[in-house]
Amino acid sequence: MVEGRGPWRRLSSMRASVNSWFHYRHDHIELPDGSRTTYAYQDQAESVVVVPVTDAGQVVLLRQYRYPVDEWCYEVPAGGLHGEPPEEGARRELEEEAGGRCRDLELVGTFYGLPGSCNVRFFIFVATGVELGQNAPEATEDLEVVCVDAEQALEMAYSGAVSDGPSALALLRCAPRLRRQQRPGEAVE
Repeated sequence: MVEGRGPWRRLSSMRASVNSWFHYRHDHIELPDGSRTTYAYQDQAESVVVVPVTDAGQVVLLRQYRYPVDEWCYEVPAGGLHGEPPEEGARRELEEEAGGRCRDLELVGTFYGLPGSCNVRFFIFVATGVELGQNAPEATEDLEVVCVDAEQALEMAYSGAVSDGPSALALLRCAPRLRRQQRPGEAVE
């Protein structure tokens, strides 16, 4: 929580548990009515979400097994920043997860994923001119790279086939760019 920006006042804060991906915090706060309570939330590093597009207009998706939901999910490359600038983190995640390198990388915007229980801010990038090579996923990343037409990727986001919220939102926020990339020279709606 940022002091002075809202009506709640943080009295103290404690890290409840820490692992290599997340920190869990318990903040003792005072509400506007004077009552006090403890608010628990995930304290996470800023993250990037990358929508990769090849010169042929294909969107690079990942089909990845996610243990907490015990399902295979379609996603775009994403991950936490390790102290580097967002653009550098986006390039790193694209290469690690999809084996991709891009010619151009554009910041599309930012969003909060679950602001009621986590403070992570995501930076959305669209990567164009993507060329695929060998990926290097982490041990906990069981995934395969799948390329689909831009319209199919957008339909997957609309229909829920891309069930990862940050990935679906990133695809939808990049829709005008994806359509422009797929049909060079045509006007974007």
